[in-house]
Amino acid sequence: MTRKTLLKRLAVLAGITTVSMAAHAAKTELTVYTAIEAEDLKKYAARFNEEHPDIKINWVRDSTGIVTAKLLAEKNNPQADVVWGLAATSLMLLKSEDMLQTYQPVGSEKLSPKFKDMSNNPVWTGMDAWMAAVCYNTVEAKKLGLPKPTSWADLTKPVYQDHIIMPNPNSSGTGFLDVSSWLQIFGEKEGWAYMDGLHQNINRYTHSGSKPCKLAAAGEIPIGISFAFRAAKSKKMGAPLDIVFPTEGLGWDMEATAIIKGTDKLAAAKTLVDWTASQKANEMYNEGYAVVAMPGIAKPVEYFPANAEALMINNDFEWSANNRRQILAEWQKRYDSKSDPK
Repeated sequence: MTRKTLLKRLAVLAGITTVSMAAHAAKTELTVYTAIEAEDLKKYAARFNEEHPDIKINWVRDSTGIVTAKLLAEKNNPQADVVWGLAATSLMLLKSEDMLQTYQPVGSEKLSPKFKDMSNNPVWTGMDAWMAAVCYNTVEAKKLGLPKPTSWADLTKPVYQDHIIMPNPNSSGTGFLDVSSWLQIFGEKEGWAYMDGLHQNINRYTHSGSKPCKLAAAGEIPIGISFAFRAAKSKKMGAPLDIVFPTEGLGWDMEATAIIKGTDKLAAAKTLVDWTASQKANEMYNEGYAVVAMPGIAKPVEYFPANAEALMINNDFEWSANNRRQILAEWQKRYDSKSDPK
């Protein structure tokens, strides 16, 4: 090889390296706050990156209440660019604080109206619905002589004393959907009376919505109030669980997405939010959730009832969001003595 040829090849290699480095340097990083189950985060990012490898997601993950509190605390100095997978009631609260960027994702006209912010200045977009369920460990319950409950009211019976775990609504979105739904199902006065009775049977309150079901699956408690996706996942993994969908109806909330106002990466944030409303994203959500935002996409999820959507109560999200602070303060005053340490 002549010296001239060698120099040409080195120049070409240097050019390729420069282009590669420039492409790597051009990758946009988005800080994304989420309450999506931790084991699903890699999958969500990987599916998005199949189409948008130029955007890197840096996740900040915690339970719904903690993520919501963190966002509110950062109101005057936002650290997040996007929220992907947080309770819609939390995003409605952030909307009332003027913390969210007005944006309607490309293709959002294909989504069900109940999964969209239908105001003139939309700021959030729904993804999927998660619903309450009771995880009943058949083995542990048999040892203790505990009958299988069929309703929320059953859980106040003295036979279940000290045998139930549920999430703290101040920390957990699942806990909040339980409490807000009971206040809607029974009425406010009777709803608090119901929770007074349930409290007598509570062993402890966790700071995670999935933990009561995980503990029931592991046999550490016979009954865990949790959500259906976690229950079905644990049962599929072989846990001796029966999944109870109480007859009075199921509280539910939707996971939703929004852009944080003030982000300096707005173009990349819009790209991500567009993808979260796409058919591909909705198909991914359906791997764990029986009800998703795009009609016609959802296929039955194993261990979910065929009529899952029909069991969901007519949830007044605006009422829940507007009364969130008062509900949580009242709950804290009445029941926090049995909560796990933070």
